[in-house]
Amino acid sequence: MKIGELAERTGVAASRIRFYERIGLLKPERQPNGYRSYSSQAVLVLNLIAAAQQAGFSLDEIRILLPPDLTQWQHSALIETLRGKVLDIEAMQTRLAQSKAHLVALLAEIEAKPDEMDCNANAKRVLSRMRLGEVKKPTLQAADVTTLRKAKRQQSLKSG
Repeated sequence: MKIGELAERTGVAASRIRFYERIGLLKPERQPNGYRSYSSQAVLVLNLIAAAQQAGFSLDEIRILLPPDLTQWQHSALIETLRGKVLDIEAMQTRLAQSKAHLVALLAEIEAKPDEMDCNANAKRVLSRMRLGEVKKPTLQAADVTTLRKAKRQQSLKSG
């Protein structure tokens, strides 16, 4: 099939399809007149790319994940890659939760501004206290992260 038909079938713009070809995710055959010719497998590849991107994979990760021929896909390698991505996301969630806890603590310090103090003086006060270690940096323990994950799961079950 030609690029226009592939774009229509998948909802992916022709320019994006050409981009995927340029970076090695799609490998169309060339007709004698130079036109690209895509197999029906290209539809599956584009759908896999979209699903992988929605799951948080970068294009470089997708390039590594996709075998040259989808019939050659290694089940164990796919499972290992997906599990690795779950671990990456969990580590990111932990870092984000720690960043959030730090910002919440900082916000509490800033909000605790004495009435007679202007914002500039309060900012200097908070920064000075941070520098001296008087503002405790909150840290999340493994149990905190587990609790956060459970709460997230329960929330998604209620909304889903």
